Amino acid sequence: MAAAYSLFQRRIANELVLVDLDERRTEGEAMDLLHGQSLVGRVDVCVRTTADMGPVDLVVLTAGVGQEPGETRLDLVARNVAVFESIVADLDRQCPDAVILVASNPVDVLTRVTQQLSGRPNHRILGTGTTLDTSRLRALVGEHYGVDPQSVHGYVLGEHGDSEFVAWSTVNIAGVPLVDNPVFGQPWDRQTAERIEAQVRNAAQEIISRKGHTDLAIGLVIASLADTVLSDRAAIHSVSVETSEFPGLEDVCLSLPSRLGGSGTSGSALPPLTDDELAKLHRSAGVIRDVTAR
Repeated sequence: MAAAYSLFQRRIANELVLVDLDERRTEGEAMDLLHGQSLVGRVDVCVRTTADMGPVDLVVLTAGVGQEPGETRLDLVARNVAVFESIVADLDRQCPDAVILVASNPVDVLTRVTQQLSGRPNHRILGTGTTLDTSRLRALVGEHYGVDPQSVHGYVLGEHGDSEFVAWSTVNIAGVPLVDNPVFGQPWDRQTAERIEAQVRNAAQEIISRKGHTDLAIGLVIASLADTVLSDRAAIHSVSVETSEFPGLEDVCLSLPSRLGGSGTSGSALPPLTDDELAKLHRSAGVIRDVTAR
């Protein structure tokens, strides 16, 4: 609902179709959104099932069980794969040309599973990946250097999970790489970088331990990615995609900076990483591959 609210408020879609097993509650959510139209503009909101949702341009999959305190995203695999098996066939029948955006965890594994279950091309199926982690990184770096996070550039790559890593060699402010360079009088500090990276990696657990779940920031991420797809902007996002074009990254979905538009993804870029960063990327791919193959 955080994603639906963000989409509604920004008027990214003409129509929002809400699908959930609890139809009565979902009807209440749709009514609640509709009553805000006079404040944001007309956006139709309706409730359907996957069997009768009809043609749509974009499907956002948030279905599945949530992550419990102390549980890793990879621990969710078996339960959420079963959920996806019950959904994807209907989506192929109802909206075979739609782009599918997977937001459920473990997002990299479930993105690959969706590609294997669906008959649509892989480039039309992607996951939110490390878009949220990258946003967290930019927010924390911006706070440390005293700049707007939108002025921070760089990526978190690999798994959306414990093996993700900050590609510090890609992080810059005003075109100045942070590594080994002072920016606005602030010197590079390896200890601060390690602290920020740990905060990024552990953010979900910290939030879950306090409020029981994460929803607000990922809702904003989904709205941003939906806007890019529906407006066909060809913008770059660190989304989870199939990466077989790169040696050693075959048979997995993980996050690299990728070009996203109306037909899904159309290529990914492998930044010039350090040897250590490249080793972390391949290690992350191995973690995802091992879980996906179970």
